[in-house]
Amino acid sequence: MAEYYIGLMSGTSLDALDAALVDFSTPTPHLVCAINYPLSAALRGAIQTLCTPGDNEIEQLGRLDIQLATSFAAAVKQLLEKSAISPAQVHAIGSHGQTIRHRPDNHFTLQIGDPNTLAELTGITTVADFRRRDMAAGGQGAPLAPAFHAAMFSSASQSRLIINIGGMANVTLLPAQTPAPQPTESPVTGFDTGPGNVLLDAWIQRHRQQAYDNDGQWAAAGSVHPQLLDSFLQDDFFSRQGPRSTGREHFNLAWLEQQLEHFGQVVDPADVQATLSELTAHSIQAAVSGYAPQEVVVCGGGARNSDLMRRLARQFQAATVSSSDAYGLPAEWVEAVAFAWLARETIAHRPGNLPAVTGARRPVVLGGIYPAN
Repeated sequence: MAEYYIGLMSGTSLDALDAALVDFSTPTPHLVCAINYPLSAALRGAIQTLCTPGDNEIEQLGRLDIQLATSFAAAVKQLLEKSAISPAQVHAIGSHGQTIRHRPDNHFTLQIGDPNTLAELTGITTVADFRRRDMAAGGQGAPLAPAFHAAMFSSASQSRLIINIGGMANVTLLPAQTPAPQPTESPVTGFDTGPGNVLLDAWIQRHRQQAYDNDGQWAAAGSVHPQLLDSFLQDDFFSRQGPRSTGREHFNLAWLEQQLEHFGQVVDPADVQATLSELTAHSIQAAVSGYAPQEVVVCGGGARNSDLMRRLARQFQAATVSSSDAYGLPAEWVEAVAFAWLARETIAHRPGNLPAVTGARRPVVLGGIYPAN
């Protein structure tokens, strides 16, 4: 019998809501159906504004919390209609929500997309607010995907590096012989490496009024500026040891403009884009320089950026580099499927964090459960 869960994800790129319907009745999760549900320009702009400290934030938060939950509910409805599955057949929704603040140094993170409203509008039990329980246990609250990566991608014979490139980039190190059935007890490590797509998106929006650099074409047309890259890499984040996590609060357009101002040279915008792409690839490799994987598996939107994939292949020449599609899960849906998996772990009262990854004192059951009735 099918065991359906839905995963909902809205990442730092704010391009759309990802919704995935997953069947966990077989040993390997089966992605039944997935959709991108676009956010309106007005809602996206309001969320971006809220991500930056400003005036009247509580009023804005309250309004957007409900608006985003309503959009999530609409995405669930569209997903179920497309797959011909009824709400009654779905065990639970795992909703990451939209991060508007992530301050691990202050033990604080906040995601919006009210799970009460989502459960009420869909009639489906909803699991949400995954990150704060890990923080309460002393962790960074991120990244949370490595436990899922261990369950999904571990190999008895091949050491693997999982690279997730969304707005930010994070990695999961999976040594060979990792016991996949119990990832929370395995020697898995992982952490955020720095910016993924967030600076690339912001720069092309500023100069070309495009939402993103399609296939990395603009970056490929430019040339890496070595001195500018070195300047970027002087940021303190890149020298920190894990566990570590970051977000739009740190790496954003203001950060980039400040870097360029301090650099003291005028750099062609296309060369800046190329250098930002190289920053993503270089910072990932530098963060795992002591690990020599046999296979590199890339997921997230960055896996669809040919320029970025070529740069990663150059950084990891001793390994095979491919998208997660080759392992049975399309790259753009990995995070949404991960939150469906995390919801399932929560419903079963199983821990969903990896203390070696987040820095938490112990494994904990993540999130709150909002029953359908």
